[in-house]
Amino acid sequence: MSDGFELTIENDPREPDDVAGTSLPIDVLIVGGGAREHALAWTAHRSARCGMLFTAPGNDDMPGERVAIAADDVEELTDFAVANEIDLVIIGPEVALAAGLVDSLTAAGIQAFGPTRDAAQLEWDKAFTRQVASELGLPSPAYAAFESAARIDDAIAWWKALGRQIVVKQVGLASGKGVAVPLDDETCEAAIRSFFQSGGVVLEERLSGPECSLLAFCDGMSAVALPFAQDHKRLGEGDTGPNTGGMGAYAPAPVPYDADVLTATFIQPVVDYMQLRGTPFVGVLYAGLMLTSEGPKLLEFNCRFGDPEAQVLLPLLETDLLTVATACCTGNLSKTKVSVRPGAALGVVIAAANYPAPGPPLEPADVADIVIGESEGTLVFRGNPGGREYTVVGLASSLAEARNAAYEVVARIASPGARYRRDIGWRANGASLSSYAAAGVDIDEGTRAVEQLKAGVERTHTSSVLGGIGAFGGTFDLSQVVRMDKPVLVASTDGVGTKVELAARAGRYDVPGQDIVNHCINDVLVQGARPLFFLDYFASSSIRAEQVAAVVNGMSMACAAAGCVLLGGETAEMPGVYMPGAFDVAGTLVGVVEKDRLLPLDTIVPGDVLIGLLSSGPHTNGYSLLRKLFDWLPLDAQPAPLDRPIGEALLQPHRSYLNALERALVDHGLIKGLAHITGGGLIDNVPRVLPADCDAQITLGSWPVPPLFRLVEQVASALPQTELYRTVNMGIGMVVVVDAERVAELRAQINEPTWIIGEVVAGDKRVHLV
Repeated sequence: MSDGFELTIENDPREPDDVAGTSLPIDVLIVGGGAREHALAWTAHRSARCGMLFTAPGNDDMPGERVAIAADDVEELTDFAVANEIDLVIIGPEVALAAGLVDSLTAAGIQAFGPTRDAAQLEWDKAFTRQVASELGLPSPAYAAFESAARIDDAIAWWKALGRQIVVKQVGLASGKGVAVPLDDETCEAAIRSFFQSGGVVLEERLSGPECSLLAFCDGMSAVALPFAQDHKRLGEGDTGPNTGGMGAYAPAPVPYDADVLTATFIQPVVDYMQLRGTPFVGVLYAGLMLTSEGPKLLEFNCRFGDPEAQVLLPLLETDLLTVATACCTGNLSKTKVSVRPGAALGVVIAAANYPAPGPPLEPADVADIVIGESEGTLVFRGNPGGREYTVVGLASSLAEARNAAYEVVARIASPGARYRRDIGWRANGASLSSYAAAGVDIDEGTRAVEQLKAGVERTHTSSVLGGIGAFGGTFDLSQVVRMDKPVLVASTDGVGTKVELAARAGRYDVPGQDIVNHCINDVLVQGARPLFFLDYFASSSIRAEQVAAVVNGMSMACAAAGCVLLGGETAEMPGVYMPGAFDVAGTLVGVVEKDRLLPLDTIVPGDVLIGLLSSGPHTNGYSLLRKLFDWLPLDAQPAPLDRPIGEALLQPHRSYLNALERALVDHGLIKGLAHITGGGLIDNVPRVLPADCDAQITLGSWPVPPLFRLVEQVASALPQTELYRTVNMGIGMVVVVDAERVAELRAQINEPTWIIGEVVAGDKRVHLV
């Protein structure tokens, strides 16, 4: 179960009731056999007031004792309730209400939670619903009701006169499926003619907007709302396909209205109306609303808990259900505090393969290892075989966590033969957003970041830059380049890799900026090119101006040191792609070289010498291994043989070799080849400059291995030597291939210590460590 949401369901979950005078146990009958009734039975069973619990017809997974009586068999159900001295009957399906079950039970002296047949006319007669809404002035679509097929022509004429798209409804009950939403004139007329075959028809102006479900407890005089829920009526994802009884729901739904205000608008006036009419409404009145651009409008009334809304609302109900139901039956709802626990619930319906058409139920293999009832963070309610067979409900402190919990169970129990939607709750994110910043992208902070990095970027600009920061693209004057004899552009694109995670932990955002520029400089340098300009890419979960500025200023420092222009870049804010606090850095550098000075030369032969230049640290490679090795070591720790804290050693910026090699490169032919030791280490990078008939033989111990790499060798003692040398650079960041006769000449041109680390031998482009 996620932190912040408690659902007391372990062991004996019944909770003591704190409503005075209502603690005596009562025997309860739940009427119905679907997932909604399973949720009602589960909730009732958890009550400290629940004595004997019966379900009719129920299903095998419900708590309590099953009674083989159909939900609309009024006489048998009444006889059973009287014979067994049932104290409270809670009615789930609309067919029982329309059949007059409450009337019969009330006449027999049995309390029934649900409206009488006359009060339930709000559901079983849609023409009556529209008449009531019209009399009360409830915000509603334009409509017309037609009582029989004799008025088909009148109905079609009304639709055409309306001049807008419509919704076609059956007047009577249809298990949530008596609604057609035609896509064009042809299907609209066909739907009208088809629906008249089942009786009367109501035509309504089609509204546009998200739907929500407002359910309220009613005692004939007053109403108390539950949190908004949102049903998913359509069969297909993205709310497409035919209407169904409901493929999923969640609560609370992020509706931009107060539930009490909409209760006063849509529910209480109807309760008052029904009382004045002499048919007081007791039970749950459910208003289906559409949130249009003109405000909420009434789609329909249902006179009972919705399915699947009940499955997500009842687990959130903190007040004892039996206490609330009894208060409704006795006219005491106003004296009862109805509380809802914090958190969210999301339910996913798993239906049979042919649903909503009739068909066989799911095979047992389709729901292998299912646990019906309750588990950590989830509930599974059993529905009707061949239809909506299960509702899997996730419970958590947030809707996102509840959704994850539900779909984890759905993935386990639903086979390809089952039908379910993968997008339940998909509208919730959009409904809660008021700005781009609310989605995690702060444009203003991005603008502030640009202002902070502007000065550093402009310090790298030369007369070749023809525009400033803010243009759609960087412009670079190539006049100097075209004066070359045969200029060749050399480009490199790379990233910093997982070193950015360490930089984020240490707050050293300038380091990845230097890393990426110097890495790319070295990559074009090994082909003899000098850098012209660099383009950067910075991405993170959220933009923080100071962080971006630090990264880009690191790039500016490296560019300025190399005489390279920082020409432009992209700063991307991508919440949901990157974890909070995470970021990534990449870039592209373009350099230029005369064609006849491209490296490597084709003169590399066995006997040539390999000269090593020291690295400044791991540079930008091997950090997945390094982070794993030192994951539990604080960044300020300094184990032997380090000469500085581990964090500093790991976060030394990737060095550039441009200045070190500049003079040697002027003498064309002195350097035969250069190998930048990046990912793959000495093992994989040195062969990249060798001819097909040459190998490199590298002498271990021929250069001073820096302390960090000695520590790595100690800690990763189980790592084979070859694997170690192809993962990290082991202290050598650049290898120069030089003629054996010119070694001294080369070393004199490099203004830092160098080491002879090996030689070129005959072979087939491999490296040998000796």
